[in-house]
Amino acid sequence: MIPFSLQVVFFRVLMFVLKISTLFLPIFGKPQIVSGPGSSLKLCEMIAANGVKKLLIVTDAMLVKLGLLEAMQKRLSELGVQWSVYDGVQPDPTIAQIETGLEMLRSEGSQAILAVGGGSSIDAAKVIAARATNNKPIAKMAGLFRVWRRILPLYAVPTTAGTGSEITIAAVVSDPAQHRKFAIMDPRLLPTAAALDGSLMKGLPPPITAATGMDALTHAVEAYISRNAMADTDREALDATRLIVQNLPKVMASGADEEARQNMSLASYKAGVAFTKAGVGYVHAIAHNFGARYHVPHGLANAIIMPYVLDFSKPACAQRLADLAKAGGLAKGGETPEQLADAFIAWIREKNQQFGIPTKVEKLKREDIPAIATAALKEAHYTYAVPRYMDQPDCERFIAQMLA
Repeated sequence: MIPFSLQVVFFRVLMFVLKISTLFLPIFGKPQIVSGPGSSLKLCEMIAANGVKKLLIVTDAMLVKLGLLEAMQKRLSELGVQWSVYDGVQPDPTIAQIETGLEMLRSEGSQAILAVGGGSSIDAAKVIAARATNNKPIAKMAGLFRVWRRILPLYAVPTTAGTGSEITIAAVVSDPAQHRKFAIMDPRLLPTAAALDGSLMKGLPPPITAATGMDALTHAVEAYISRNAMADTDREALDATRLIVQNLPKVMASGADEEARQNMSLASYKAGVAFTKAGVGYVHAIAHNFGARYHVPHGLANAIIMPYVLDFSKPACAQRLADLAKAGGLAKGGETPEQLADAFIAWIREKNQQFGIPTKVEKLKREDIPAIATAALKEAHYTYAVPRYMDQPDCERFIAQMLA
């Protein structure tokens, strides 16, 4: 058996190659972004101006019930755009849900897709758009750069400030039959345009606000401590961290604070820009498996796992964590990098407790830990440039800390 130290060398070389490949991302461009209260209606005008006559809106049933789409639907109709709604997306969208959306897109003759919702709706819409132009099973798209043809025109309106899916090259799909989640990562999944409209988020309940906010913070943090971080991703990650530390407590105290909601929307976007190039890490790898096996919501899983991973990673990235503490305004002056790193991790734990986020995973079973660790390590080691590596025994002991 190859010693783990040699395996780490291989993983680092592999991640360096991935880092080089991200330098070609600008070739694919970025989504056009409209931002601010009411920007979702401006996006509708852009859709019409681009010649779309038939549009499929991909969302979830709760947003339809709450009437969150009505203003956009009215504006589209005024602009002569016929729309139909697929509201079958549920948290952790499955292959079956995506295929059902594809059938509706084809039966309605839709020329483009508008995703409205959280990360699940946007991810599902990305894969529907990819399936519409790629004659390829969804499972065969898993991994890096396996979407061969340009996707159908895709527009996005995030209604949570968490996933950053409106700016990322990734979509996460659940396969219940295999008890797994897998990521499809390809620059062709980038939307054509997106609206960052904080006014749509004012009614989010506190638990969702907290989990999605910590999800965005996870993206910023894991991107910043990644070995594949670059100067441009560092700027976005530090900005996102500053905005989240300043504004997440505000929106938790007053969900109707439109300025803070808009700032959180911008933070989520910036964190998405950062991790699109720099990647994420063990938090996401383990969270994906908690979601696939126990249906723990992704943002909540990230929030629970993040401080544990940062404790483990700190010996390899104390200075980077100290930078994040400074960006968040947590430095008082005179602290060592280790002290600032500890202060940053302590802030995350304090806010988790304040926001009602648990420290343990209630559904976690000891007998599942080896399989979870195996799957998480496979995802992380072949996809993410983590600052410090775990082997199988390390990972099993690590996950066991989260047993209730």
